[in-house]
Amino acid sequence: MSWVGPVALAGVACLALGGVLAMARRVDRGLLVQGAGTLLLGVAGLAVLIDGTPVGGGFRSAVDPALGLDPLSGFFLVVLCVVALPALAFARDGLRGAPRAPALAALTAAFLLAMAGLVAARDVTTFLASWELMTLLPASAILVARQDTEVRGAVFVYLAVTHLGGVGVWVALLVLAREGALGGVPLAPGALQALVVVAALVGFCTKAGVVPLHVWLPRAHPVAPSHVSALMSGVMIKLALYGLVRVLFEWCADVPLWVGLVLLAAGALSALAGVLYALVQHELKRLLAFHSIENVGIIVLGLGASLVLAARGETAWSALAFAAALLHTLNHAVFKAALFLGAGAFGHAVGSLELDKLGGLLRRMPWTGGGFLVAAMAIAGVPPLNGFASEWLTLQALVQVPLTQDDAVSLAGAVAAMALAATAALAVFCFVKVVGLVLLGEPRRPECAQAQEPPAGMRVAVVGLAGLCVGLGAAAAAIVPRLAELGPGEAGIEPGLALRAPGTGSLPSFALVVALPLVVAVLWRARRSPRAAPAPAWACGQPSALALAWTSAGFTKPLRLVLEAVLRPRREVVVESHGGVVQELTYHAEVPHLFDTHMYEPATRLAARAARRVRRLQSGSLRAYLVYLLALVVVVLALARSGVLG
Repeated sequence: MSWVGPVALAGVACLALGGVLAMARRVDRGLLVQGAGTLLLGVAGLAVLIDGTPVGGGFRSAVDPALGLDPLSGFFLVVLCVVALPALAFARDGLRGAPRAPALAALTAAFLLAMAGLVAARDVTTFLASWELMTLLPASAILVARQDTEVRGAVFVYLAVTHLGGVGVWVALLVLAREGALGGVPLAPGALQALVVVAALVGFCTKAGVVPLHVWLPRAHPVAPSHVSALMSGVMIKLALYGLVRVLFEWCADVPLWVGLVLLAAGALSALAGVLYALVQHELKRLLAFHSIENVGIIVLGLGASLVLAARGETAWSALAFAAALLHTLNHAVFKAALFLGAGAFGHAVGSLELDKLGGLLRRMPWTGGGFLVAAMAIAGVPPLNGFASEWLTLQALVQVPLTQDDAVSLAGAVAAMALAATAALAVFCFVKVVGLVLLGEPRRPECAQAQEPPAGMRVAVVGLAGLCVGLGAAAAAIVPRLAELGPGEAGIEPGLALRAPGTGSLPSFALVVALPLVVAVLWRARRSPRAAPAPAWACGQPSALALAWTSAGFTKPLRLVLEAVLRPRREVVVESHGGVVQELTYHAEVPHLFDTHMYEPATRLAARAARRVRRLQSGSLRAYLVYLLALVVVVLALARSGVLG
C-alpha cells in the first residue's frame, strides 16, 4: 500500500492544476485534468477501503496540519469520485460558451479539493478549514453563475443557516481536541460528552439538511449550476454525515441510548417531511432538493438504529444497520447525481424545469430520458436497483429494534420502520408524477416538441450513472459485508437481500438484474416491429393533447385533501362577473413550507427587531462610544478585583 499516498497526492495536484488551467481560460483541458485527479483520488480511496490498512497519520488533537486515509475516509473518497467524474464530464459540455465558465470550472476544482481535504484531514485545523471552504465555495459558484435577487436571497439563507448551525461543529471538534479524544482515548460518557454530542448533532445535521435544520437546502440546490447541484446533493451533505459518524462512533465512547433515539426521530421526520414536500413541488430541481432531505433522513434512520442496537448489545444487527446507512449514502449519491444532471440536460434543451411546461421528452431525448427514468426508479426503491437494496437493509435493521426489545425502545423502532415504509410508498407516487409529466405524454410547449439530445458529455454522465444504479443493485450483497466491518459491532449477519414470496423460494437480486437487460431488449425489439397505423385518441370530441394533459397539482390533489390538516394548503379563488354573469375565474393554490412560516420566519422577525434596538447604540456620537468603553473598563476592573477573572 505504499503507492496509495503518492497516488492521492497526484490526484490533489491534478485538481489544483485543473483549476489553474480553467482560470487560464482553458476550461475543457482544465476539467479533463480535474477528472484525472478525481479518478486518482477514487483509486486511492478504494484501495484503502478494500485493504483496510490506513495510509498516513491517524487523527490527532494537535493543530499541526496532517493528512491521511483510513477505510471510512476511503469510502467517502469513492463516493466523491463516483459523483465528481460524471459531473465534470457534464460540465465540460454544459459550460461550453458560458460567459463565466473559467471561474465556475476553477471553483469546481476548489470545491472538490475542499471535500477531499475534509475526508483526508487528520487534525482539527485541517478539518475545520476544509469544512468552511466546503460551505463557501459552492455559494461562490452559485453567485458567479447567477446574480439575480432570488439567487442572492437563497445564498444568504444558505450561508446564514449553515454558519449558525456550524458553530456546533466548531464547539464539538475543539472540545474533543482539547480533551485529546481525536487521537487518543474516546471521550467518556458524562456532561462533557453530552455537550459534544448535542453540538455535533446541531452542526452536522444542519449541513446535512436534517429536518428541522434543512431550510437552506431547498433554496440553494435548485439555483446552483447542475453539476454543482449534483456535487452538493451527492457529496457535500454526505460529508456532514461523515463528520457525525466520526464523532458518534469513534471519538465518543459508549454513546447513550437517547442519542440513537434522537436520530431515529430526526430521520423519520426528515424522510416523511422531505417526500411530502417533494410531492407538492412544481419545479423539478426543487422537487429533487426535497428528496435529498428525504434520503438523508433514511441514512440517519440507519445510523440511529445502529446506535440503539449497539446500546442494547445487538452488535451484529448494529453493524448491519451501519452498513445499510453507508450503502444508502453511496446509492443516493449515484441516483441523485443522475437526476440532477438529467434535470440540467432537460433545462439546457427546453429552457424551463416547471413540471407543467414539460412532457414528451423520453421520445425526443431517449438516452438522457432513459437514464433519468432508471435513476427515478432507483430513488423510488424499485427492485432490483440500488435504492431498493439499501432501503431494504435499513428496513430490516429497523424491524430488529422492536423484535429485540421489550420496552419503549421497541415502540420507537416500530414507528421508525413504519415511517420508512410510508416514505418508500410516497416516493414511488412522487416519481410516477415526475416521469409522467416530464418524460411521457405530449409536449406542453414548442420547445419540448423540438428538444434534442444534449452533447455527448452530458449524455454519457447521465447514462453512466444510471448504469451504476443497476450495477450497485446487483453488487449490494458483496459490498455490505465490507461496509459492516467499518461499523461499531461484529459483522456476523448475512443480510437478507433475497426477494421472497409466499410459497416460493428466493429470487436473488442478481438474477433480476440479469433479467432486466433482456426485458429492455424485448421491449426495444417490440417497439421496432411493424405496428398498426397511428390514430388520435378519443377524448370526448376534444383535442386529446389538451383533454388528457394532467398537471402537477392534479396528480397530488387527492393526497393534499387527505393530508390537509398537515400540509395546510392555501387556496385563492377570484371570480369576476358583470351583470350577474361570470366573466373570468382565477384560481391559485400553494402548499406553504410550514417550517418556514411557523419556525424560521418568526425567528427572523424577532432577530430583526432585536437588531433594530441594538442599532440605537450605534449613534455615531464619539462621546457615547467613550462612555461605553469607560463602562467596559469599570466592569472588567470590578470582575478582576472580585477574583472572577483571576
